[in-house]
Amino acid sequence: MAEVILKHICKTYEGGVQAVKDCNIEIKDKEFVVLVGPSGCGKSTTLRMVAGLEDISSGELYIDDKMVNDVPPKDRDIAMVFQNYALYPHMTVYDNMAFGLKIRKFSKEEIDKRVRNAAKILGIEELLDRKPKALTGGQRQRVAVGRAIVREPKVFLFDEPLSNLDAKLRVQMRAEISKLHNQLQATMIYVTHDQVEALTMADKIVVMKLGVVQQIGGPMDLYNDPVNKFVAGFIGSPPMNFMDVTVKKDGDVTFVDEGSFKLKLSDVQAKLLKKYEGKKVVLGIRPEDLQYSEKAVDGETVNGTLSVVEPLGAETHVFLNAKTCQITGIINPAVRVKVGDKVSLVPDMSKAKFFDAETELTIK
Repeated sequence: MAEVILKHICKTYEGGVQAVKDCNIEIKDKEFVVLVGPSGCGKSTTLRMVAGLEDISSGELYIDDKMVNDVPPKDRDIAMVFQNYALYPHMTVYDNMAFGLKIRKFSKEEIDKRVRNAAKILGIEELLDRKPKALTGGQRQRVAVGRAIVREPKVFLFDEPLSNLDAKLRVQMRAEISKLHNQLQATMIYVTHDQVEALTMADKIVVMKLGVVQQIGGPMDLYNDPVNKFVAGFIGSPPMNFMDVTVKKDGDVTFVDEGSFKLKLSDVQAKLLKKYEGKKVVLGIRPEDLQYSEKAVDGETVNGTLSVVEPLGAETHVFLNAKTCQITGIINPAVRVKVGDKVSLVPDMSKAKFFDAETELTIK
């Protein structure tokens, strides 16, 4: 397999629209890297530049220590799995998987060996004689992955491969692709807008916004130590709560004031926010770090009126309307609450994040 290195990669379209700006990513051999971000952030464009399907406006792209900016897609030794499967409807599953090898003049024996081996790995051996129209969405996705596997490429590229599947099948296929990565020990680059896919599958996540890489790191590194408000809000489900608060001091006690509630800060947090006294900052608290409280406690609870209650079996998601924001909490389903109730939640302030109100960078 191979390393993939992007050095100062840019993509500018006619009219000066910059889709990708100064992208620097180092993908190690056998690593599973996920590019994640909202629609239009440049993640698919970046993947297509790696594949050779989009020209690189500036910068250098290396695959296995060789600069491939001007190398045609067919000579880059990559295989791509598309969102829409891209299967030939008139061909059987076997022929769809074998097609690329036939074009490359592999022997019949080698083609048969590779196709059947890939089919065994993916559990689709009994589907080889069927046409794509006779397959479910999940089966078609497996065939598309199988067509990539038979190539035995240096790098696998996945462009939102699960977005057309239903929720249950997406969970199943996430596990299948992760298992496949461990089995093949291949370098894989995977694009998705679904941060749950990113967190559950990736060795390393690249978060993008408006063509700019925001942060690169392991799933828990991004979850626990986001560099800015965007990454903090994008990674984690349900997303982090953001509250506009003012840093205030009363004697020896420093607290943040939202308007409808106040929260006391630890000595470490008071020191961290000393230069922000009297100013606005953004407080970030994850829903899982909020616990139900039977009563409001000044300086210790977040208070509001319930606007939505979502029972999910093992847990209940509640949405509180406070003065400046809506706050999501996760509570024990044994706690009985209903829309319209006044509810208090106790935040674990040791896990709170603070962001500069203007730059949106994490205050450290």
